[in-house]
Amino acid sequence: MTAPDGAGLSVAGLFAGIGGIELGLQRAGHESKLLCEIEPGARRVLERRFPGVTMVDDVADLDELPEVDMVAGGFPCQDLSQAGGKRGIGGAKSGVVEHLFRLLEGPASRRPPWVLIENVSYMLRLDAGGYWWAYRVVDARAFGIPQRRQRVLLLAGRDEDPAPMLLARDAGEPDRVDAIGAIGESSAYGFYWTEGRRGLGWARDAIPTLKGGSGVGIPSPPAIWIPRTGLFGLPSLEDAERLQGFPRGWTSPADEVYSRPRRLRWPLAGNAVCVPVAEWVGRRLRGSQPGQVPDRRPLVSGARWPWAACGSKQGRFAVDVSMRPTQRQFVPLQQFLNDPLTPLSERAASGFLSRAREGKLRFGDGFLEDLEQYIAGQPEMPVPVALAA
Repeated sequence: MTAPDGAGLSVAGLFAGIGGIELGLQRAGHESKLLCEIEPGARRVLERRFPGVTMVDDVADLDELPEVDMVAGGFPCQDLSQAGGKRGIGGAKSGVVEHLFRLLEGPASRRPPWVLIENVSYMLRLDAGGYWWAYRVVDARAFGIPQRRQRVLLLAGRDEDPAPMLLARDAGEPDRVDAIGAIGESSAYGFYWTEGRRGLGWARDAIPTLKGGSGVGIPSPPAIWIPRTGLFGLPSLEDAERLQGFPRGWTSPADEVYSRPRRLRWPLAGNAVCVPVAEWVGRRLRGSQPGQVPDRRPLVSGARWPWAACGSKQGRFAVDVSMRPTQRQFVPLQQFLNDPLTPLSERAASGFLSRAREGKLRFGDGFLEDLEQYIAGQPEMPVPVALAA
């Protein structure tokens, strides 16, 4: 059942991180009853931002779900993403999702009517899959956030088909939004400065996906090129929080836990669920007229999973919709950022330029030439200053 007469749902949040799903659902009128998170810094953020909500450290210690309307979670994505080794749901990190299914197989009286899961889109190519279910890959830019963050939203309903909530609306994809070639002087361009040979993450008026950082805990936010000034720089931690839809300073309670707080708060922001995405789902669940799903076509056995699909025990179906179920007013990256960029160090810029020359990637007109001029004018610094603290 959807929320009766527009009332909110009660929610148990597993693998809650810093509460991206929970904050989004709260903004849509739903209420968290339980939060589960094992990482100490993230848990401290949850304790401060969701006072009075029951907290559980380890999902393995949870014997059963409380009586709630929805269980939600953004389980660890390292084993599902391309960057994480592509081990799939059976990997050591993402394998914790088995606890979600363990809890859903508990007493019938404790099985919630709704399940909401967010994770990276690469999972669709690794492990194929009662509840009716529907999933959709969505882009955070559809919700007004200048971050090209493509993630899977999976919604499952015990008594009601979730497909109309997730798949009935479609704004369509804009034309050539990330085309590499002609450069607009008024735009800013995000890219991964740690890449260069095989990947770039190019995004116009946006940054590519924020990440948790390197395998050794070093923050690596995307770099930003501003052609008008020739600047190559990095966003602040506070702007990274805002690029995930959180208020500025949302992760600051983690300072009470970490010995190197700003450096260790970056993964909290990078690994979070984008708040406006969860808010949109929450509002769809409260809507009285979810709409009609476009034509469904049977999924071919063994075929690659599409960007959107739905199904049940009766069958699985692909649905042709874009990654933009809506299109809220978009604020270009330069206008969105509150803080000055931290200049990319000469060492970091030179390393990227060297890799770019060795690889075969295409770059925007004037990009590498601007980078060469930038490097020539920069003093040597070991790492970007803002990230070293």
